[in-house]
Formats: sequence, structure tokens, C-alpha cells
Amino acid sequence: MTEIRNIAIIAHVDHGKTTLIDALLQQSGAFRDNETVKECVMDSNDLESERGITILAKCTSITVNDVRINIIDTPGHADFGGEVERILSMADGVILLTDAAEGPMPQTKFVLSKALAQGLKPIVVINKIDRPDGRPDEVVDEVFDLFVALDANEDQLDFPILYASGRNGWCTKELDDPREDLKPLIETIISHVEKPKVDVDAPFSMLVTLLESDPFLGRILTGRICSGTAKINMPIRAIDLNGKVIETGRLTKLQSFDGITRVPVESAQAGDIIAIAGLEKASVADTIGDIAVTEPLQSTPIDPPTMAVTLSVNDSPFAGQEGSKVTSRMIRDRLFAEAETNVAITVTETAGKDAYEVGGRGELQLGVLIETMRREGFELSVSRPRVLLKKDEETGRTLEPIEEVVVDVDDEYSGTVVEKVSIRKGQMTDMRPSGGGKTRITFLAPSRGLIGYQSEFLTDTRGTGIMNRLYHSHGAYKGEITSRRNGALISTGQGEAVAYAIFNLQERGIMFVKPQDKVYEGMVIGENSRDKDLDINILKGKQLSNVRASGTDEAIRLTPPKLMSLEEMISYIGDDELVEITPKNLRLRKRLLDPNDRKKASRASASGA
Repeated sequence: MTEIRNIAIIAHVDHGKTTLIDALLQQSGAFRDNETVKECVMDSNDLESERGITILAKCTSITVNDVRINIIDTPGHADFGGEVERILSMADGVILLTDAAEGPMPQTKFVLSKALAQGLKPIVVINKIDRPDGRPDEVVDEVFDLFVALDANEDQLDFPILYASGRNGWCTKELDDPREDLKPLIETIISHVEKPKVDVDAPFSMLVTLLESDPFLGRILTGRICSGTAKINMPIRAIDLNGKVIETGRLTKLQSFDGITRVPVESAQAGDIIAIAGLEKASVADTIGDIAVTEPLQSTPIDPPTMAVTLSVNDSPFAGQEGSKVTSRMIRDRLFAEAETNVAITVTETAGKDAYEVGGRGELQLGVLIETMRREGFELSVSRPRVLLKKDEETGRTLEPIEEVVVDVDDEYSGTVVEKVSIRKGQMTDMRPSGGGKTRITFLAPSRGLIGYQSEFLTDTRGTGIMNRLYHSHGAYKGEITSRRNGALISTGQGEAVAYAIFNLQERGIMFVKPQDKVYEGMVIGENSRDKDLDINILKGKQLSNVRASGTDEAIRLTPPKLMSLEEMISYIGDDELVEITPKNLRLRKRLLDPNDRKKASRASASGA
């Protein structure tokens, strides 16, 4: 019988986790000699490849000397923590990968706390050891301090330390050992990570941790076999967390992981990670088992969403021109299908049944969902994010999500950052030099105050600052937070933007559009230099005449427009604005396109206040 090791790799964004897995697969013979393999092969999703981050947890497997090592690639960003919390239940150990220069970062801390709480034994790998600014000894001390701060037990504190360069494909147990290959890492996994603690003789049971859809096989459920043996065509049933039978059926397809592919197998033993097909209703956190199984397996509770946006149909003058999926019904079906597979997202219908409130962990997670829908052909409107408040049952006080914010900035900008975060009701908890003329500052700040701060932070630090955010807890409501955004420049007509008009209006503020961009009445086309909204005519062309005097036609010099990403747009808009999402364009607009309607609404809110 093949020995099994299940291990998850956890790391902060861009610390080299996926690159290390590439090297492990390459050296274990997972690819043919003539096979063309792209870089970061585990980032198979288009958005993952473009952004260079892991969004979806994925499984892979290598076999070394009759030991099967299942490796689980985890997302590094806290916004995708729902993925992390589920898949850690499949692992018996974790590899903590840390950059030799940056050290442990907030997302590392988040995932590691979940792993230690589940009793997993860690292996620490200091990656990018060949960086000129690397400080491996100090980073090891920081990792040990982090383990102590997260209440690691004695077994977990006795972790092996390895030094690696994932890009160059080598790993050593000591800094001065010969740098050849990744054998020291594989040997450490086999010797340090325990075999799965399972009951081989009990009836078959497994806990579903991942759910995906396949055009040929239908719903595919992935999880670890907790007991017994799974065999093809055996009768099975699905049980929810309350012990209720959801459905019964047959195990029509059974697949195990081999390298980056899934291969059909006739049977699989307890402790292995498998994917099955044949059930129509079973979902994440359900127990799949033999007919004899009546008790559900325990599932780890998922942290609740902290932020929500409202998605509705696109009702702008350009609606339906670029997308193929534009109706409320299509948006509803897509969102509820997403909520079924992504347990960190919640979807609720509004009272009018014409919009949907989508809750998630942060702007990045919500932005990835909306960008995915956009690429599928959807058109929709998105509101400004709002934080989800809670009531303290004992005191009756309102609580709001508080985030731990860690910023690395050049020393000269630290004063500006402290001032700006303080205005947003953030409290500084730590400030220390991090080497190379940089300072690391830690704050506890309300999520509400951090919406839209990322772009301002990059401007204040001249693009050199790095900011990481992590949900900390729900704390007392911090009161009113003043918004410092200027007013909007709003189009008064529909047509194509004219260069002559932009040239004469650009001194009014920052433009978001360029010549020949399509605009409509009520569309936000720039940011005013003052704090009030301003309606402008961007369609006005030059009046032509027969004058041909020298110097009459001056050369038009246009300032390039400000371009924003989807997440930046969602964070930028005000409560009276929306982001219009289509497959080809992202536009900012006012909720009420008619200026007279906006004036009436403004007077009504003023009299109500």
C-alpha cells in the first residue's frame, strides 16, 4: 500500500509559492521531457496568470520512492481566506514559505493562524535566499516570534528550517550546504509530516472541501477520504452538517491527482485526496459516504463576510450594446451559482427583487468575481462597497470590522502615512525600521475608512509603498469618517468626447476619458479640482470659419487621462454613483443621470437631514 503525505503550502502574495511547486513537479518527473510547460503552471485561471496571484486553491501530487505527496496550493491573499479555511482540513502538515528579505507578512499570519489552530505541523522554508537584500537569520527569528504570538504548541515550535530558491530549483538544510536540487525538502516532508490519521476498516466517508463544474462530468467534488475505501460505482449518499440526507446515488467517476492532471482510478484508500462525480446536490462541507454512514464529519466554520456591494442590471443609455447577458435573471442565476461553490461569498436579493447584495472578504475578492462575470459577457452596475456591521448581543453596541494594516514605506513618507491613516480613524500599534531606509508601521483601522485609500496611499508614497490588510476583529463603531474626495465632472450630453472640448476643460480637474470615447448624460468623466460636482459639455467642437491667419489654430496638448482598475473604481465612487461594467468598458456614472433628478434628490436629502 502506498504511503501518503498531505501538505499545504502557505505564503504571502508573491513570496514564490507557485514557483516552488513548479520546481517540485519538474524534478519529480511530472512532465514529459518534450512537454511545453508554462511558468507558474498552478495559476491556471486567466486572472491568476494576469495578476500573478493565486485565487483558487488547487491540488497536485508527486510520487517519490513509493510515497505519494499530495500538495495543496493555497491563496496568499486574505480576501480569499474562505478557500484557505476549507482546504487546510485536507492537510496533515504545512510548508510556511517566507521571503528572505520581507519576512512574515499579514497574509502569512492569517493562514498560519488557521493552520496552527488545526494542529498542523509546520516546515519553514526561507525562500529567495539569493536576494542581495536577504536577511535569513533575522527572518527565522521573526517567524519564531510569530509562532509564539499565535500560541503554537511545543511540537509546532520545534519546526525544521530550510533555505531555498524556488526559481532556481534548489533547497538546503544549512546556508552553506551545496545548492543542487529540492531533495532536502522532499526528505523533510516525508520524515516530518505525519501519515493521515484515518480508519481504513470503517465504511467510506469523505468531507467535501472544493466544488467545481466540468462540462463533461458535471459537478466534481474534491476532498480527503477520512475512512474506508472508495470504489467505482459503489452506492453513496450525501449528508449535510445537521445529519440530513441530501441525496443518494452512485460514485460514477473517481479521480486522483497525478502532477497537474486528474486521472481516473478504480479505487482510492483512506487518507488520499480524490475528486468524485455522480451527485447533483451535494456541496461544500457536506459528507459523502457509504450507505452505512449516518453521522456527518465536522467542518471548520468559515469567517463571515466583512464587506458588501450591490449588483443590479445595467440601465445606462448604452445598455445591451456590448454584453450578451444583461437581464436580472441571468445575473441572479450566476451569483447564486457562485455562492454555492464559494462559501466565503453571500448573496441576498433586495426587497425590490431587482438587485443583489453580494458579501465578501474585501474589494479584491469582490473585484475578481465581477471581473470574471464581465469576461463571461455580463453587463451590470456596481455600487460603492459598504462594511457589514454587527450588534453586540450583550451591550447592544454597534460593531464594525477592524483590519490590521501593515505598511512598508520609505522613511521620508512615514509621517504622511501616519497622518492619513489617523484621519481614517486608524490607531498605530507598532513602528520599526525594516532596513534599506524603510519603515514598517502597523495600524488597527476600520475597514470603512480604508475603502478607496489604496490609490491615495500610492500617490503619497510615490508608488514605492506596500500596504497589506488583514481582518482583525469586530470592534466598537468609530463614528463618522470624513471623505476627502473632490467633486465629479459630469457629462451633459451623449456622443463622442471631443479633443478640443477636453483641452479647454482639463484645467477644471483630472479627466477619465480620452477623445472619441463614448459618453452619455450623467456619466462621470473626471474629478473636479473643487469639492462640488460640475456638469460640463465634453462634446463641444471648435466652430470652423474661413480665417486662415497664422497662429489661429494652436496645437492641442492633452494631459493623459487617469485610468483606474476595476477595484480602484469600486473604491473610488461615492454613495450616489455606480460603476457600469460591460465586457469592453468600465464607466463611472451617477445613479440619477438627469441633472434635475439629482437636484431634487439633493434638496430632499438636505431637508431630511
